[in-house]
Amino acid sequence: MVNLDDKFPSISDLAAAAKRRIPHFAWEYLDSGTTADAAMTANRAALDRIRLLPRVLKGEQEPDLGTTLFGQRYDAPIGMAPVGMTGVMWPGAELMLADTARRGGVPYCLSTVAAKTPEQVGPVAGDMGWFQLYPPRSHDLMRDVLSRAWNSGMKVLVLTVDIPRPSRRERQRRAGLSIQAGVSRQMLSHVARRPAWALATLRHGNATLATIAKYAGTQDLAGVRKYFVNEFSHNPSLAYLEALRAEWKGALVVKGVLHPEDALIAERAGADAVWLSNHGGRQFDAAPAAITALPPVVQALGGRLPVLFDSGIRYGGDIARAIALGADFCFAGRPFLYGAAAAGQAGADQALHILTDDLRNSMAQFGAQTLTDLRRPGAILMEA
Repeated sequence: MVNLDDKFPSISDLAAAAKRRIPHFAWEYLDSGTTADAAMTANRAALDRIRLLPRVLKGEQEPDLGTTLFGQRYDAPIGMAPVGMTGVMWPGAELMLADTARRGGVPYCLSTVAAKTPEQVGPVAGDMGWFQLYPPRSHDLMRDVLSRAWNSGMKVLVLTVDIPRPSRRERQRRAGLSIQAGVSRQMLSHVARRPAWALATLRHGNATLATIAKYAGTQDLAGVRKYFVNEFSHNPSLAYLEALRAEWKGALVVKGVLHPEDALIAERAGADAVWLSNHGGRQFDAAPAAITALPPVVQALGGRLPVLFDSGIRYGGDIARAIALGADFCFAGRPFLYGAAAAGQAGADQALHILTDDLRNSMAQFGAQTLTDLRRPGAILMEA
């Protein structure tokens, strides 16, 4: 039996295998940032500059990764971030990730623009399911989407606020991925080189915005996308957040915050948490590395709300760094999709194992028994 720790010891090994298995246009959609990929590169560089000063002579320790968020106990402080068109990266990936999340005791957040619906994913995720919302313009449509998520078992709602307009994503454009233009010859040539992906697509059907398709009246991706552009907003207002708070009875998270004042605005509007993120470097290439924006937001909120963090996490040590700087919980998107694309369900499981095992190791090396111990005074060193 193959030991996946030997075959895929790191997230980068899963990424390399995923690149060999999925069409080039899907890889570029998954792996790219925007413009010059500067923000994405900055995320990694900024995380690497954070050094944690270990303490020794602690005796035998077995670090405890468990934590509680919104009254729910999780086995580790890492969740699966929402990723649009997940099924393009690997057909059926949403169901794989939801299954990994349920068994692993961590949250899986389904995107509004994923290729599976809340009704399909919710039962698989169990009580680990969250739902990410791109806001419908119509109040009735908003209520229906929220009802579907809630009735599917998803009690945490994540409102994304950092996409005032779609970014350019030049790498995926060069790869021929254009929903408006449909399937090009260039894309078909990529698919022809990836037979396993093509067969998986035949089993699951062509990827579309499945949650939106119910309202668009078509499964055709171009038609569903046109409906989405017309009927959903990328740039919600404060008034929309307040209206959403009035409708949603579960925990409400505002995702895409970098400025401390925006965190305070979200708090005043009734958010239960803020999610600090620069969208993995995919939206605004001049944005700061997300980890550098974390301490000011944590300081502004003063512990009144949980602060969630994503953008650039590839190692368990990155989770340790974020928690040391004040994050209460972390998320990652690409690592889990690398895993699903590399080796299916086993690969999704392996991605979670890599991150949690490395976090446990990092805590032991640092001398932390609990996640709170990572915030030991004087332990954070910043390299130039």
